[in-house]
Amino acid sequence: MSRISSAVGRVRTSALGVTAGLIGWFVLVELASGILQGYYVPLLPDIVGHLGIRDADVNWFEAAQLLLSALVLPVLAKLGDMFGHKRILLFAAIATAAASWWLVFADSFTTFLLAWALQGFYVVWLPLEIALIFDRGRRASRGSSQTRRAAGLLVVGLHAGAIIGALAAGRLFTATGGDLKLALAVPAIVVSAIAVVIWLGVPESERAGGERRLDLRGFVILAAALLCVTGALSFVRLPAGPGPVAIIALLVAGVALGAWFVRFELRQPDPAIDIRVLRRPEMWPVQATAFLVGISLLGAQGPLATYMGTDPALGYGLGLDATDRSNVIGVYLLSLIVGAVLFAVTSRRASPRLTLIGAAALVGIGYGLLLPLHTGLIPTLACLIVAGLGSGALVAAMPAAAAAAAPRGQTGVASALTNTTKTIGGSMSSAIFGVVLAGAAGAAVGTAAPLAGYLTVWVICSAGGFVAAVLLFFVPKVAFADAAEAEVAASAARGDVA
Repeated sequence: MSRISSAVGRVRTSALGVTAGLIGWFVLVELASGILQGYYVPLLPDIVGHLGIRDADVNWFEAAQLLLSALVLPVLAKLGDMFGHKRILLFAAIATAAASWWLVFADSFTTFLLAWALQGFYVVWLPLEIALIFDRGRRASRGSSQTRRAAGLLVVGLHAGAIIGALAAGRLFTATGGDLKLALAVPAIVVSAIAVVIWLGVPESERAGGERRLDLRGFVILAAALLCVTGALSFVRLPAGPGPVAIIALLVAGVALGAWFVRFELRQPDPAIDIRVLRRPEMWPVQATAFLVGISLLGAQGPLATYMGTDPALGYGLGLDATDRSNVIGVYLLSLIVGAVLFAVTSRRASPRLTLIGAAALVGIGYGLLLPLHTGLIPTLACLIVAGLGSGALVAAMPAAAAAAAPRGQTGVASALTNTTKTIGGSMSSAIFGVVLAGAAGAAVGTAAPLAGYLTVWVICSAGGFVAAVLLFFVPKVAFADAAEAEVAASAARGDVA
């Protein structure tokens, strides 16, 4: 018996060691992902001058990348579940590196726009990493707990990379004597190195048994639905977009295609996205939470930035210049990192379900406190830190929770869906917030949005956090636990365990 226990211990230690090494590689990958997301923003004015375009044309970069990301994310995640997560992760890294190098040499608006859109392949990195970590941890019967802790570290790497990228871009641009091509080559080099890291350092996941096929018709319907919805929401934010009739028509078409997609997928033996899995009580609240957290995490950043720059002479606003606004955003990003770390630490002891509920409640509390505490820098910053702690924990928790709730062979697409729903939530709220802030512009002075508009934005963000917390109560108490933990809990509920 002792020999058997010793052998099991060696296997367990070896598996955990491999998982720990895997997490280390993936922290580097997410560091590169963060650099990509933070590096280009300070250089946008110089990119505008280089391409000879207007400032407003920059909006098309985000819209194009958002559209492509929404289309490729579920497809690549599904391919990872079918053919191996490392193989698709490596492909996505190579595609991102190629697009990053294309940006270096793009000298027209069209070519730069295409390269910028193709760079959006990085959105699938995190879901595939979560699937690989879960697969490796599952072999040691610790898939759920290992993935929860790892997800927090990956989010730390992501936000740390964003901060590093934002701080390094301007300095490197100055150091190269204002040579934009040399400055743009830096993220291309970073992503190319990461592709090598994935190729040499990351082991492949085990494939699920049985014959698998790619549901092309299902993905075409889903792509059309996402294209209509995200396209409509992007057009709302673009100054040169189509009129309201076209936007409403796109939204209606997207909803209709989504309903058709659900009915179609329920009839498929190997669907693109298993709707039955999404109906599970441990899955649908997580996906709903991803949508709701996207409202504040992605949609509210623009309103927060403009509020911080509004002249206090109007009776509201903080009157911060660009440097001070950057400092506030930096503190907010640090709170996201702290939230992700706290999630990784507390998930070892606290119930994953209660941790998710607490994190969602923090988002609601943070934005709710902004209603009375928005008149000064320190109170406003304190509110953002509270919301940031909850958001950071949720960003780390959601893909890990979705992977734990998904059956074997669907961890990649389940994790990816949290990113898709979060992006749609952010896009939808961003469009709504733009209308809210502009709708009563006459109530303010000059170009500033009215205080009532900002209060409405914060009410919506706060409500999103509290609604998510309530929905997460519908998750079974033993959800997201390791198989052994869940079995013990189930036995105790049946009275089998004293």
